[in-house]
Amino acid sequence: MLPSHEQVWRELATIPDPEIPAISIVDLGIVRDVQVDGGAVRISITPTYSGCPAMRLIEDQIKELLTQDGFSCIEVKTVYAPAWTTDWLSPDAKQRLKASGIAPPQPATELVAGPKRRQPLACPFCDSTQTELRSEFGPTACKAIYFCNSCRQPFEHFKNF
Repeated sequence: MLPSHEQVWRELATIPDPEIPAISIVDLGIVRDVQVDGGAVRISITPTYSGCPAMRLIEDQIKELLTQDGFSCIEVKTVYAPAWTTDWLSPDAKQRLKASGIAPPQPATELVAGPKRRQPLACPFCDSTQTELRSEFGPTACKAIYFCNSCRQPFEHFKNF
C-alpha cells in the first residue's frame, strides 16, 4: 500500500537539508506542497535563494525516498513564487539550529532596516548579545560568521531572507 498524503509529509521530514543537516527540508520550509494521486506524487519545493546549489540534491533525495515507497510517477516541481523567507522555518527548526551552534534568523518583523543598524544577535552558546559580525559570508551563502565577546566563541548565523 502506498503512503498517504500525511505519511509522505512525515517521510519528507526525515530528509536533512544538505547544507544544514540539523534541520529537515520540511522544517526549513522549502517543501511547499504535496499531492498524492494513486501511484503518482507531486512535490513543490521553493529554494532558499534562486542559486541554491543544494536543490538538485534535494530533488534527487525526494525521488529516491518516494521510489522506495513504491510511487511510479514522481514529479518534483521548483516554485519560485512566493519567494522563500526565513519566516518559513518552523520553531523546532530554529531551536535545532541554536542547539547545533547556529544562531537562528530573527523574525522579519523584528529586523531594523539598513545594514548599519542591525538588531543585537544572541550567541547560540551563551545567549549574550555582545556579538560582532566577522564576515557576511560563511561556509554557505545563507550563513554569516559572528564572534561572541562574552564566551569567545565564533559561530554561524543563518541570515534573514
